Amino acid sequence: MSISIIIPTLNEAENIGKLLDFFAVNAAPPVLEVLIVDGGSSDNTVAIAQAKGAKTLHCSTRSRAAQMNMGAQQAKGEVLYFVHADTLPPPSFAEDILTALKDGFCMGCFRYRFDSPSWLLRCNAWFTRFNALACQGGDKTFFILASVFAELGGYDEQYVVMEEYDFIRRARKKYLTPTLPKNALVSARKYQNNAYFKVQFANLLVFNLFRLGLPPVRLKKIYKQILN
Repeated sequence: MSISIIIPTLNEAENIGKLLDFFAVNAAPPVLEVLIVDGGSSDNTVAIAQAKGAKTLHCSTRSRAAQMNMGAQQAKGEVLYFVHADTLPPPSFAEDILTALKDGFCMGCFRYRFDSPSWLLRCNAWFTRFNALACQGGDKTFFILASVFAELGGYDEQYVVMEEYDFIRRARKKYLTPTLPKNALVSARKYQNNAYFKVQFANLLVFNLFRLGLPPVRLKKIYKQILN
């Protein structure tokens, strides 16, 4: 099966080159393509991506859900693999994804660890081995059969935050969503730019308001009011 890697970006010049270099080394077949879907970066994100040979798309809607949907629509692979620009998948990601598909799963994700020695962040990362909805999120990177993604209607673009949680919640009504036992490497920049407990409070508050059905626009407003 062929894999299309989809990376939504917005002002990721600091990270996109490193990620594309990673894929240049680790994305041999069955990886078919790497798609950068940019939401209107004002830095050199697109220029760096193009210089690295990635196909770049411009999404007029500055929203991760809309950007990932555009990437899925343009992708040619049988499997879609969504990766954040500040995250490095496990080097064996392609083999691991194909093994999971052969085992009968149609989607899944990985655990992760942070690029920080903080013991608090090590505690956070430990919980990513679990499949509870609260332990999900785009940092785990996410793969899915393109046919199943289309069947589920893609990401709901009204979710300007929590789009991945909404998708997983819907997907679980019909499919299993395993977490594979290897680690992606995630940037700790959110915690470096904000106090640890401030980020934890924002995450917990917005997650619970999401579960209570608060409109996505209000969720985003609350999140942005708390964090930089």
